[in-house]
Amino acid sequence: QVQLAESGGGLVQAGGSLRLSCVASGSILSRNEMGWYRQAPGKQRELVASITRVHNTNYAGSVKGRFTISRDNAKNTVFLQMDSLKPEDTGVYYCNGLPNWPWGQGTQVTVSS
Repeated sequence: QVQLAESGGGLVQAGGSLRLSCVASGSILSRNEMGWYRQAPGKQRELVASITRVHNTNYAGSVKGRFTISRDNAKNTVFLQMDSLKPEDTGVYYCNGLPNWPWGQGTQVTVSS
């Protein structure tokens, strides 16, 4: 089973930036798409960004224009650049393939107003 390890979260003020990383223990090329998900307090996990093997991207409306997903297939790593952060971006961020592997621990992002 592929294991996923997310990192890069933290506490940031509104308007700030963070860059999240996700390293997979196996090849991410075994999944056509990789995605970043967010689980806000008291809410269900939602997909916020995805990227295909050939780097086509898709974003949830709430993050479009502020977040950028990228991938390095050679390093089995997926990134999420988050700019112009808002308090509503607060949550635990996870990455996963589509279809999903077992979930990692996620990384906490907290945006203060």
